[in-house]
Amino acid sequence: MNGILTQYLMRSILTVTALVLLVLLALVGLFEFIGELDDTQGEYQTAQVVLYTVLRLPQLAFEMLPIAALIGSLLALGALASNSEIIVMRAAGLSVTRLAGMVGVTGLAMLMVTGLLGEFIGPPLDYFARNMRLELRSDQADGRLGQDAWARDGNKFLHFERVSLDYDFGSIYLFRFDESNRLQSIARAENSGVDDAGNWILQNFHETRFVDDGVQVVESSRAIENFDIDPGVLGISLVKPQSLSGRGLLSYVAYLKRNSLDASRYETELWYRVARTVTVIVMPLLALAFVFGSLRTGGAGARLMIGVVIGLAYYLAAEMLANSGQVFNLNPALIAWLPSGLLVVVTLFALNRVR
Repeated sequence: MNGILTQYLMRSILTVTALVLLVLLALVGLFEFIGELDDTQGEYQTAQVVLYTVLRLPQLAFEMLPIAALIGSLLALGALASNSEIIVMRAAGLSVTRLAGMVGVTGLAMLMVTGLLGEFIGPPLDYFARNMRLELRSDQADGRLGQDAWARDGNKFLHFERVSLDYDFGSIYLFRFDESNRLQSIARAENSGVDDAGNWILQNFHETRFVDDGVQVVESSRAIENFDIDPGVLGISLVKPQSLSGRGLLSYVAYLKRNSLDASRYETELWYRVARTVTVIVMPLLALAFVFGSLRTGGAGARLMIGVVIGLAYYLAAEMLANSGQVFNLNPALIAWLPSGLLVVVTLFALNRVR
């Protein structure tokens, strides 16, 4: 019997949540499309804007899922409460704890979908969409499109004049410092790349070394260096944190910390993403607590309104804390988990009051 009820609750919540998510994506996608129309340039025209918007939808779905889960759960469970179905379940001996466990299974299913979108589907498509837009707006699709980037390897600082999203490297400047942070040498290579063994190949290499008795100049048509830098890290440095997978964020955070660089921006996004994913499982339980109250006799409009208000409050609080945490140098994990933690406390308190 419990298995049948669990499937019934899951089907009801997931169906309404999917509909709510489609409505939210339609609205957000429309705003995204309208905003991009103002940035058409080169070959990036209306047809390409439509493709860009469609490719961005999985990432937008990942961002909207906590709100959609709350609104969908409120509407679905509220409808069951209005039809006295939940009352019948309680009268049949089903405790609030058992009922919350059944609803939690639905939240767990939505958590798995959210994790799949946020790690394997959304970021790669968003990455591709932004790369496509960059190439089309610049009328360069030959692989030479790129930006400059800085990297650090211990006491060596590197400036790449062209790094593309495909990890293509152009000329490079190399600055070496000693343990006392005194400049030892300045070097430049006209082109750079990485061979199959992981060695950095520098072509037309020119280095000026500063020694005690003067200056030495070293020139070579081909030099080999062993920088402890993953080429993928340079490509990651050009991508917005929102477009990176969790694995990419972890890799880049490790690189930044290894070289004593500020990683707060990427740590914040990493923890924020984890907290947002886990929050999806809390939303159906929060909705369950509300339908036992005054919303049981309210209409769909009242349930929709309370869902929108709570969802927007959570979204705005999470965004505000994430941005202010970087400004005031707050702990990334703390500010990312604070809104979700408050939701958990409110949910437990509300469920505990149900008799």
